[in-house]
Amino acid sequence: MAGASVSATLYSSFNGSWGLSVQGEDHSLLMKSVPTQVKFAKPIRSNPMMKNVNEGKGVFAPIVVVTRNVVGKKRFNQLRGKAIALHSQVITEFCKSIGADAKQRQGLIRLAKKNGEKLGFLA
Repeated sequence: MAGASVSATLYSSFNGSWGLSVQGEDHSLLMKSVPTQVKFAKPIRSNPMMKNVNEGKGVFAPIVVVTRNVVGKKRFNQLRGKAIALHSQVITEFCKSIGADAKQRQGLIRLAKKNGEKLGFLA
């Protein structure tokens, strides 16, 4: 069909405008039923838990709390971070010496964290 021209005419039964399609009484009734402001309820959220659930529990918790109050939170957290990093390195070296794989090493580090929580080191 090369060279043949196809002509088509589109017809529409739409005779109105693209403005408001609801006019008169229906429009005012509709506008009254639609709220001008939508209020959203604030989600109920508890305060974020930034402290340990074992705070005050464990044999070493009182010493940890007193130390934190004496040296200040910022310095205390720096010291705690260094101690945790050093302990992780000790665990890593131990795992290398016995031939434990990375999964076993990670398990030992998690166990050390749980034990530290129970003993109160992370209070």
